Amino acid sequence: MRYNAGEIITAMITPFKEDLSVDYVALEKLVNHLIENGTDAILVAGTTGETPTLSHEEEREIFLFVKKVVNGRVKIVLGAGSNSTETAVESSKKAKELGADAILTVVPYYNKPSQKGMYEHFSAIAKAVDLPIILYNIPGRTGVNMLPATIAKLANEFKNIVAVKQSNADLDLISDIRTLCPKDFAIYSGDDSLTLPMMSLGAHGVISVASHLVGNDMKKMISAFKSGKINEALEIHLNLYPLFKKLFMAPNPVPVKAALAHIGIISEKVRRPLVELDAEEKKELFSVLNKYFH
Repeated sequence: MRYNAGEIITAMITPFKEDLSVDYVALEKLVNHLIENGTDAILVAGTTGETPTLSHEEEREIFLFVKKVVNGRVKIVLGAGSNSTETAVESSKKAKELGADAILTVVPYYNKPSQKGMYEHFSAIAKAVDLPIILYNIPGRTGVNMLPATIAKLANEFKNIVAVKQSNADLDLISDIRTLCPKDFAIYSGDDSLTLPMMSLGAHGVISVASHLVGNDMKKMISAFKSGKINEALEIHLNLYPLFKKLFMAPNPVPVKAALAHIGIISEKVRRPLVELDAEEKKELFSVLNKYFH
């Protein structure tokens, strides 16, 4: 493997106080909670961290704080994507300067580039920094799908493009990526419920939301699968599946924040335009969540 960030990278939420400023006391508690619960690496400033409403200054302050709390116990990946290639390059250079172990960089959103445009965007980033780069393909948020051939072209040409986070339910694309890309290029599921199916097609692990809550169980599932205990892995997957689905009953990270508040880790506050779950929605979520926490 070109670069191993581990099997479970948690796309960490950003805890807020009542006034919606960053809650650093809760953040420290959360980081320690994640490390104790199966997280191999923490992704700071991903979509789950509410980056659309964080300033670049806040993202960097959060990263430096997390780095201090982590103190080398797990790797830290920093979200450094943008729909402007110039901004993405600058953010990637800044990530290197701050001491990130790797970066996650998303397919440009809203401006809907062609495959050639995507190739040029990620080529510019790969040439600008020597950090390990994880590509992030999420058509539901970007409006465009990066094709396996484009991912493979980048993976074959740039050794520092080490992995892809694939948030696309079409599993044939995983087979295509695995076939076209070098063997040492890692595939991560971008959806908790697709981790096991994607691993059966050659994925390495998951960039996860559910690991905020059931990371150790997910670790057991991955370990069971990789050691050939397929039925055991399936049993764990099916047990966790209702929670995987409920965590996306509203826009991410609204449900996972409500769940973390319910078990006493952080507050449920989100920045607008996101809104907290209402009482009925919480009842629905907690009826599932409570099966895992007694």
